[in-house]
Amino acid sequence: MGKWLIAVVLVVLVCGVLAPHLSSRLRLGSLPGDLTVRLRGRRYVFPFTSTLILSLLAYLLLRLF
Repeated sequence: MGKWLIAVVLVVLVCGVLAPHLSSRLRLGSLPGDLTVRLRGRRYVFPFTSTLILSLLAYLLLRLF
């Protein structure tokens, strides 16, 4: 269970860091549930739904192999 928790935390961290960069370059829209907050001229993105979907895909890929 510990390894799985570490893997999920790493996926969430990577998705959180890469989501703003990938969405601007690949022209991906945000999914319902992804939050974007503008505060003092800065934009903060919290990709909750995208992270959930990518975690599910990672889980399914790991279960296949």
